[in-house]
Amino acid sequence: MARSAILNVMVQAAFKAGKSLTKDFGEVESLQVSRKGPADFVSKADLRAEQIVYSELLKARPTYAFLMEEGGEVAGTDGQHRWIIDPLDGTTNFLHSIPLFAVAIALERANEIVASVIYNPILDELYTCEKGGGTWLNDRKRLRVAGRKHLADAVIATGIKTQGTANDTLQLRQLAHINPAVAGIRRSGSISLDMAWLASGRYDAVWEAGLAPWDVAPGMLMVKEAGGFVSDYAGTNGSVWNGQVVAGNESLQSALLKEIRSVQ
Repeated sequence: MARSAILNVMVQAAFKAGKSLTKDFGEVESLQVSRKGPADFVSKADLRAEQIVYSELLKARPTYAFLMEEGGEVAGTDGQHRWIIDPLDGTTNFLHSIPLFAVAIALERANEIVASVIYNPILDELYTCEKGGGTWLNDRKRLRVAGRKHLADAVIATGIKTQGTANDTLQLRQLAHINPAVAGIRRSGSISLDMAWLASGRYDAVWEAGLAPWDVAPGMLMVKEAGGFVSDYAGTNGSVWNGQVVAGNESLQSALLKEIRSVQ
């Protein structure tokens, strides 16, 4: 796969942030797991990674706007382009030395996601896509969503915070309803990697709610470019703004959506 100039900029930013996170990941493994020390350390690691991504993208495209998990919104003069960034998707995993986390970057053009990068520096897996160009793993393998047709054969992923909000309790009811209908449910702790793994065929479907734009934007395009379908719980086209994702191939996305909508 030959990267475009804009995708190359995004990949280099993700690589540099990933290098910083890898160094910090080695340090966090040696910290005593307590709520104060490691959490504060991870917050600093998160901020360092975001600053690296921000600096690299700003240098390459100084007129583009930004929407970042830590830094919030930064206005641009371009009017058409905006970077959407999650510098460390999977913070709790990072804190507990679980190597499932990613740097996630999406490019929005005229309110449409047109390119994205998801990079796991520990597994050294780089997922990239551009609108119309497909989804790729490590620039070598073009990805397609899995072809399974029945939920009973499917392994699906979700994210459950279980913090007592209405959304969390609804998702627990959904989990109880869906679990008997599928081959297995996984909870990785990183929605970006869930969507990348769906695009690669590792997972068959994904559902989750309560998500931020930087959670949704990078993976949504990857699934679509790998032949998948993405909607919200109402069945309308997936959006980075409503915080809901139901994704899979055409058959499984439709079947999973039907199950989700039956739970109140």
